[in-house]
Amino acid sequence: MDIGEKNETLVLPALALRGLVIFPEMMIQFDVGRKKSILALAEAMEADQRIFLVAQKDLGDNEPAEQQLYTMGVVAKVKQVVRYSEEGVRLYAEGLYRAKILKTKQSSPFFTFEVEAVQDEPYKESPRTEALIRHVQDLFDVYVQKFAKVPPDILLGVMKRKNCGDLADFITSNLMLGFEKKQAVLQELHPVKRLKLLSSQLENEMNILSIENEINEKAKEHIDQGQREYFLREQMRAIAAELGDEDNPHEEADTYRAKILKLGLPELQRDKLLKECDRLAKMPFASHEASVIVSYLDTCLGLPWNSESKEHIDLKKAQRVLDRDHYGLEKVKERILETLAVRKLSPELNGQIICLVGPPGVGKTSIAHSIAEAIGRVYVRVSLGGVRDESDIVGHRKTYIGSMPGRIINALKQAGVKNPLVLLDEIDKLGASYQGDPSSALLEVLDSEQNGTFYDHYIDMPFDLSKVMFITTANDYGAIPAPLLDRMDVITLGSYTHEEKYQIATRHLLPKQLRKNGIPAKSLKIVPAAMHELIDSYTSEAGVRNLERQLASLCRKCARIVLENPDQKITVTAKKLEELLGPKRFKRDRLTKTDEVGLVNGLAWTSVGGEILPIEVAVMEGTGKIELTGSLGDVMKESARTAITCIRTRAAKLGISHDFYCKYDIHIHAPEGAIPKDGPSAGIAMATAITSALCNIPVRHDVAMTGEITLLGRVLPIGGLKEKTMAAYRAGVKKVLIPADNVSDLYEVEDVVKAHIQFVPVERIDQVLQEALAKQPEPAAEALASTPLLETEGKAARLSTIYQ
Repeated sequence: MDIGEKNETLVLPALALRGLVIFPEMMIQFDVGRKKSILALAEAMEADQRIFLVAQKDLGDNEPAEQQLYTMGVVAKVKQVVRYSEEGVRLYAEGLYRAKILKTKQSSPFFTFEVEAVQDEPYKESPRTEALIRHVQDLFDVYVQKFAKVPPDILLGVMKRKNCGDLADFITSNLMLGFEKKQAVLQELHPVKRLKLLSSQLENEMNILSIENEINEKAKEHIDQGQREYFLREQMRAIAAELGDEDNPHEEADTYRAKILKLGLPELQRDKLLKECDRLAKMPFASHEASVIVSYLDTCLGLPWNSESKEHIDLKKAQRVLDRDHYGLEKVKERILETLAVRKLSPELNGQIICLVGPPGVGKTSIAHSIAEAIGRVYVRVSLGGVRDESDIVGHRKTYIGSMPGRIINALKQAGVKNPLVLLDEIDKLGASYQGDPSSALLEVLDSEQNGTFYDHYIDMPFDLSKVMFITTANDYGAIPAPLLDRMDVITLGSYTHEEKYQIATRHLLPKQLRKNGIPAKSLKIVPAAMHELIDSYTSEAGVRNLERQLASLCRKCARIVLENPDQKITVTAKKLEELLGPKRFKRDRLTKTDEVGLVNGLAWTSVGGEILPIEVAVMEGTGKIELTGSLGDVMKESARTAITCIRTRAAKLGISHDFYCKYDIHIHAPEGAIPKDGPSAGIAMATAITSALCNIPVRHDVAMTGEITLLGRVLPIGGLKEKTMAAYRAGVKKVLIPADNVSDLYEVEDVVKAHIQFVPVERIDQVLQEALAKQPEPAAEALASTPLLETEGKAARLSTIYQ
């Protein structure tokens, strides 16, 4: 076709090219496999063998639409079509001239476009264009010499072409460029601009290839160095074999080196361990230092650097597991499920560490085990009770004799995965000594912002703890160091009620002990009345640990009976319980049956739950001495003195002689003197008992109280209200006086406690006396003349609301 014919408009079948761009005067062969392309090729062969070849924009599109094709392509002449399989053909074609799409005639079953031939824009030859041509030819020559091997005829073709457009087309068609860059050259119609574009692309390609060559050279040098080391090691093995030293440390070092490289460790850890391998290879066999390095490498390689278990958080499953393993504890379960929901929605979020605080035997450890089972994590327990050396947490330096990693790293090694659930048990029992403070060493472990690079002294390099789920337990909230407490989200587990203990014993503890003692379930039956009697008369605790021991003792005694009479079925009744376990150890009702003078039921918090703390006061003629007995701590002694001074300021209103402090001796006693007691919360109980003894007015036996007192008679808030009220409930108290500022804490109190106890908030000691004394004292005559009996009578009436 001559130049004049290039101005005409043609309708041609089109073939979409994937990753391929054709230029004019270019001979090319490629495979055609798409059905649409084969049909277009068949149409061209039936006509004049001309076909429009155009590149598609997206390589991944197997069936491109017309919008996915470039508008500029090449009209080509089909030279030959060879079928190489049932589904594909090989096409040999020659590019004729550029053409652009004007209109789509059809899209199915193959593309047919109306295309128009386009010519290069005219340009004027000048010394500048000649210089540009020579520059591009020189660039191509350098490219061929350094980076690519091309046939001589291509070099000759480059040197022959003196037209900017033809030279750009010819070189581009023979370069290994991306199809987008080739398409950019094809679409440029100005020859000089086209050649400049090619020059820029060629220089950029040469820069990239130069960098690739540098990388390849460095890689080759590294490989050569590795081969050299390999040959040297083989020679050393041969020499050792000749000397009869078959247990060669070099071979052992090579074994460790292979394991290290296989682990895929981060660069810092890998280089450090490889350095230790190099040290091992240089040491004589059976040397002490070699054994130290071997132990170190074994420990480090045994850690789960990249091993993880698959976590699956299903809230319904977690609810089932928690309900199956634990009766009651509804608020605790709800809080745990909330934490799991957050972890489900934000898996990458490093949340707060959970701390379960509660008395012994309420199920803290078993809850952590249930959480691990529910979410599919490996469970590991680390006991911290009695730990006084920080090396137990962060390990010893490996240079010391007998050194070892800390308990955290050992727990990870035991778990075998880097994301287990680690229970740090008894975190409140940590203690500092001259060997360091282990609680300070735990700060990094329990800080989600820092434990991603936890540094154990033994392994001497960072280890990632960020994926570990830590749960801690404690009995005493106040004994946890403040910095540690700040890093943890505390969940409080209170004491069990009688009904909860009954359900736990029936559903969990009794079947467990029957299995342990080998007694068939049908051979032993404990009637409900006996179980209630066992809870009330043989145990007195916040949890159920002693209850389980009593059931175990009961099962052991029954096991002997079953062994002697296999067919006998034992039914344990309340009467038979005393025959099997002996006399009752605890009275069901610990409160006195009558109102007594000078005896008040106080409430105390202990690490094993709440307790009733009776306060007794005796007043005798004397010289004003004050006796404080019952293993009272300094704070509690000060509280007693404060209570006495508070009553002195109200002596006239209470009908007490104004000089009682110098005419009478006052003895304040807290029974069970072997048990240390401290704290300010018995202040109002002491003040009430002193008033009762001085006025000779009994105190109501069914009333208990807690609160700190001031010199002016104000009642200040206290802590541990939940445990204290549970103790009052267990003892059968009907009314509990609490500080008004503690009313908000009633939300945490169990519903069964609020249903059986009347809570009365008080602000001043006058209200306490009004509620607790069997009758009100008559004020002295001078007091009646000056002020009313109770300064806060109106406020007392307002605060006498009964909280259920």
